[in-house]
Parts: sequence; C-alpha cells; structure tokens
Amino acid sequence: MDPVRTCVGCRGRAPRAALIRVAVQNGELVFDERAVLPGRGAWLHPTSECLDTALRRRAFARALRVAADLPFPEAEDTQIIEKRLNGYGNKVNGSK
Repeated sequence: MDPVRTCVGCRGRAPRAALIRVAVQNGELVFDERAVLPGRGAWLHPTSECLDTALRRRAFARALRVAADLPFPEAEDTQIIEKRLNGYGNKVNGSK
C-alpha cells in the first residue's frame, strides 16, 4: 500500500507517487523530485492550479513552518514553473 499525502494546494489526498515534494533549501522553496532533501516537506499535485492555489493561500509557509516570504527561485517566470510541472507529470505518467 502506497503512503498517502495531502496536497497543500487543493487539500486533496493522493498517493505519494502522484505528488511532488517541495522543501526549503538555502532559504528558497525547491521541487524535491526525488523526495530526499532533509527537513520538512510539503506535497503538491503536479498541476499549475494546485501550485497557484498553494502560493495564494501561503500554504507552503504553514506546511514547512518557515517565513511566509520564501520564494521559488524562478517565481518571476511562471513558464519555468509550468514547464517543470509538465516535465514532472511526464515522468510520473511514463509518457514521452
């Protein structure tokens, strides 16, 4: 049985394999694709809707218990984030 986690964006529960982990590294939020970074982690569906909702609700700060103003390193360029999420979805789904 696969562990179940809660998405910080939509608050939906899903198997760990269907979500990506977000962690804090060097004072910035980063995607922890291998889920091996130390410290607390927040889980997120690999969709731009869940990411937008989590950022709007400041859910990462609460889940990670850190300052509310931590940005993603590429937060200014939303296309990079969406490209990263789309690429991750391909890895999970096994498509090319």
